Amino acid sequence: MRLGGWVHRRRDLGGIVFLDLRDRDGLVQVALGPGWAAPDLVSRAQTVGTETVVLVEGEVTARPPAMRNAELATGDVEVHATVLEIVGPAETPAIPVARGKGEELPAEELRLKYRHLDLRRPELQANLILRHRLLQRARRALSELDFLEIETPILSKPTPEGARDYLVPSRVHPGEFYALPQSPQIYKQLLMVSGFDRYFQIARCFRDEDLRYDRQPEFSQIDIEASFVGQEDVMGFVETVLVALWDEAGHRIGRPFPRLTWREAMERFGTDKPDLRFEFTIADWTAQVRPLAVPFFQGALTNGARVRGIAVKGGGTLSRKDVDQLAETAKTHGAPGLAWVKRQGEQVSGSVGKHFTAEALGRLGVGDGDVALMTVGPDRVTSPALDKVRQEVIRRLAPAPKSAHAFCWVVDFPLFEPDPETGKPVFAHHPFTAPHPEDVRKLDTDPFACRALHYDAVYNGNELGSGSIRITDPAIQRKVFAHLGLSPADVDARFGFLLTALAAGAPPHGGFAVGFDRTAMLLAGAGSLRDVIAFPKTTAARALFEGAPAPARTEDLAALHIKVVPPHE
Repeated sequence: MRLGGWVHRRRDLGGIVFLDLRDRDGLVQVALGPGWAAPDLVSRAQTVGTETVVLVEGEVTARPPAMRNAELATGDVEVHATVLEIVGPAETPAIPVARGKGEELPAEELRLKYRHLDLRRPELQANLILRHRLLQRARRALSELDFLEIETPILSKPTPEGARDYLVPSRVHPGEFYALPQSPQIYKQLLMVSGFDRYFQIARCFRDEDLRYDRQPEFSQIDIEASFVGQEDVMGFVETVLVALWDEAGHRIGRPFPRLTWREAMERFGTDKPDLRFEFTIADWTAQVRPLAVPFFQGALTNGARVRGIAVKGGGTLSRKDVDQLAETAKTHGAPGLAWVKRQGEQVSGSVGKHFTAEALGRLGVGDGDVALMTVGPDRVTSPALDKVRQEVIRRLAPAPKSAHAFCWVVDFPLFEPDPETGKPVFAHHPFTAPHPEDVRKLDTDPFACRALHYDAVYNGNELGSGSIRITDPAIQRKVFAHLGLSPADVDARFGFLLTALAAGAPPHGGFAVGFDRTAMLLAGAGSLRDVIAFPKTTAARALFEGAPAPARTEDLAALHIKVVPPHE
């Protein structure tokens, strides 16, 4: 047998040298000793350093029973080497690749700086192999649904899609710029107008926005679009793909996924990406609490404010320190505070306990051993605060989930939402989303009351992706642009090509985009997107391995007709 790989570990035991040889398929033990390996070969093996690349030839033999390793797939055999060739000598690694049980990883910035070594870790190799399998399964699933894989341009025209564009200067057209696509949105709509009725792409997208653990400036999405479809059709396509991806990762899930309207999700969970594995839903307790004249609530119950709270089953085990920390969580996310009442039999205690009886708590659904957590204010305040409180309660109590895999659809989003500073309409998702047919007439009179034919897929509290049915009527599209503050001249300059295409005869169409990096992260059980991307950026949008971004050469800037102005100017 002939093998090649990296030396994972070396052990010298009584004249026999053992090398653990590693490649992407795993480890195998190579033995060099008297009786089958020449003395100079054994001497050479004694000098081989960790991470050196070697070629080995020898015979596969069974290990003695006492030396078998049940933790390795190859643990019953070893290779008795008769040839050992060092083909890639290695310096001492800047970071360790082999880790013992319980050993911590080096700091992430260090691992990203030496990503070529970090990627040798079996965990990351397994993640990227899974990513490959998921991509191929998605392609197969969509191809079986008669979707065509079509590539769309990377150098595109700047369009507003919710984040800043990365701009690319044109050398041959001084003073003009391309944009890297935030998504293939307009191009895939143009494909529908062109008669390609089912499109998909593993699309690379770019957004110049602040990063966090589950965002990168460049990312991949499984992008689809289909003609002559409605919302249910598109959701069915997406469910087929997601079921296939989870199956590829070894999980069987059922469909159809349950549906929640946006209003229902916000009312019961305070978020449009609810984690349905757990109970602890938010309730409106305004009517029950108002007669109790609790001072904490009374002064704030104006202008549509409500008292909302969570009846935490088994919450009686939360300590006073736990509850104080939950109150800080609520305040951090905008609430005035968090009132709480604990019930033990007929005994009631808590920050507002003197205003409640066991009977009054029973009417709120708070039983023996439970605790009520509540706050007051308008929904825009209480929803995000109680969402975070709910998440923190789940983390602290660690209840058994109803299911390991809780999918749902959230539908009927608002078409517009008010700008927090000006109060003027801004699009809730993107400006090509069709208004709900029942609400089209409200576009002129009450745009904030318009629902959108928009739908999100949610899994265990994570948004997997978004989609919508698109506007095909140029007049409605212009009306939406007008609500966003674009003049007719702006619309023609920025979107004239799309409106021209829609006026050429556009079929009803809609689509969806699955955030593939996030999906791979969840299926790999990884804690960060960076663990499922070969060469990721940091949260400061820097590529530490290659040192990007970096200053451009003066002559390159001159060729692009660009001058860099220092920040202080």
